[in-house]
Amino acid sequence: MNRYFIADLHFGHKNALAFDDRPFRTIEENDEELIRRWNSVVTADDEVWVLGDVSWLPPKPTVAILDRLNGVKNLITGNHDKNLCKNQAFCERFAEITPYKEIHIRKGTGVVLSHYPIPCFNRHFSGWYHLYGHVHQSAEWQMMENCRAEFERDGKSCNMLNAGCMLPYMDYTPKTLEQIAQAYGMWRNRENQKEI
Repeated sequence: MNRYFIADLHFGHKNALAFDDRPFRTIEENDEELIRRWNSVVTADDEVWVLGDVSWLPPKPTVAILDRLNGVKNLITGNHDKNLCKNQAFCERFAEITPYKEIHIRKGTGVVLSHYPIPCFNRHFSGWYHLYGHVHQSAEWQMMENCRAEFERDGKSCNMLNAGCMLPYMDYTPKTLEQIAQAYGMWRNRENQKEI
């Protein structure tokens, strides 16, 4: 069993095409491609943590999409999930629904999950990671990246990573913690090279 993470799927949310600069012509194309990419990596035995903002659609079409997605699904609630969480069929598609979760990965490390970024997350100086969403590729994300860089300038690690599906290192695909950390590191190195 693998454990995957992804945030801000925004199924059915036409405005997400523009504000995320998603590379899809229509929201239907967006939704189908997200389903395809999910199922290309996630098997029936795998676990996926969705870090909020599953869908902009009403419950019935959202449930139909969730039924097409492989794996055992868990939800960290986001600001766009409140109404969907009032629907029993929607809730039944998830093994767990919670606004916050800490998962031990292996001895000495784990991950703090929240839809919202937490710059001073629990155990952030003890080798833990924090995965979040919500801020997309906005000025707020840049603020979180600046915060992370400030910790690093002071010689402290701060493993907070935006798992928004639209980020270049996420590529609209659920990823393991290790894959996210590695892909983020490679992306960040490329970005730093551009600034030189």
